[in-house]
Amino acid sequence: MPQDIPPREGRTQAPAGAGAQMTPAEAEAVARAAHDGQRDKAGRPYAEHLRAVAEGVRARGGGDDLVAAAWLHDALEDGALSEEWLDAAPLPQGAKDVVRAVTKRPGEEPRAYARRILATPGARLVKAADLAHNADPRRLAALDEPTARRLAHKYATMRGHLGLGPDD
Repeated sequence: MPQDIPPREGRTQAPAGAGAQMTPAEAEAVARAAHDGQRDKAGRPYAEHLRAVAEGVRARGGGDDLVAAAWLHDALEDGALSEEWLDAAPLPQGAKDVVRAVTKRPGEEPRAYARRILATPGARLVKAADLAHNADPRRLAALDEPTARRLAHKYATMRGHLGLGPDD
């Protein structure tokens, strides 16, 4: 499947074998290929973040559709995959809706972003797993202090907008 999805290139048709729904393992392969070579703010391979979010979704009770969405949650925002690719992807509409809901738009106010997430079934769970990994103290410790402080505040603010408690 990954060879069907060139990194950072738009797609206008579904990947080969589009008759069946994409499994979480196939979504993982697509996400890994799409984000190949990308690093997070601490210089770690970006796929580690995607894996942690997918595992966090599963641990929070998310089913296969939400796990697939978790693997793809940053693909549009990062430009790794296009809207056209997502439109044509063999994913349930709900998973596509979650990916779109958690995709922050340029210049978007955090409250508007949170409202869209809250209005989309499953998106809050995916965003909760994303925020939990982003705010992990071990991850933040790898950053310079001003960046870590800024991001911790940003993540805490979004958790508040989403009504997430310490155990979410």
